[in-house]
Amino acid sequence: MITSEQSIPTSQALFVKVKALLELTKFRLSALVTFSGVMGYCLGASHIDWGHLVLFALASFAVTGAANIINQIFERDLDKLMKRTRNRPLPTGRLTVNEAIAWAVLLGVVATVIFVAFFNLRTAALALFSLVLYGFVYTPLKRVGSVAVLVGAFPGAFPPMIGWIAATNHFGLEPGILFAIQFFWQFPHFWAIAWVADEEYKKAGFHLLPSEGGKDLNTAFQIMINALFLIPIGWLPYKLGMTGINSAFVATLFGVLFLAQTFHLMRKCNDKTALQLMFGSFIYLPIVQIAFLLDKV
Repeated sequence: MITSEQSIPTSQALFVKVKALLELTKFRLSALVTFSGVMGYCLGASHIDWGHLVLFALASFAVTGAANIINQIFERDLDKLMKRTRNRPLPTGRLTVNEAIAWAVLLGVVATVIFVAFFNLRTAALALFSLVLYGFVYTPLKRVGSVAVLVGAFPGAFPPMIGWIAATNHFGLEPGILFAIQFFWQFPHFWAIAWVADEEYKKAGFHLLPSEGGKDLNTAFQIMINALFLIPIGWLPYKLGMTGINSAFVATLFGVLFLAQTFHLMRKCNDKTALQLMFGSFIYLPIVQIAFLLDKV
């Protein structure tokens, strides 16, 4: 008797497995994080070595993917409880835990080897620290409370700093400012997501909104305060001589538009305006980073 598993051609089964492995990295999220890191690298580099840039992007994607996999390994049973995550590779059984662990280790090793061999130890150390912080600290804290968002904001804001350090091999105010912009951006971005997904998150025991009342004015106010910081911080790359004044105006304009969305959320306090803010956050960061790069001094 031929089983259904035996009836699947080997090539098709391999395709299904590879697709599941790629899905496990949260490809779109990892690509966005990689883009942010690449922007930091290009801002820091005196000239662009395209071979090194490709290697940096590959290593950035690998370490981000590894962190996402660790997150999903820990949350595989919780993911079954939420509609938005129940079809991921681990809850559905398309991949085993051992396969996920092996994939995460492989990606982590590849990233580390590339960072050490082609860049510097500072880059490798910060990337690994980011992976550990996201996978082993932020992930379990999600069931504790909104402190998880504060902890998660650090690895979430490291990519442009990692890119700058990969290009220059030194810390300083410049990578610190790139970190600060992405750090304060994290709060309105993630809390907008948490607002929209609050009911789903509660099914898994996640309590990520900053207010005990959840989707209320207090939460919206805290979102607004963090968005407010982006306006003065957006001028600092110009003040430090990293970019020209044109990008400072772009950062201010989009910072004001982003802030206006938070005021709208404060007035309405509903899922629709939170969703609009979430999409606004996806627009703000890449546009500002691209503006910085195009206006690089």
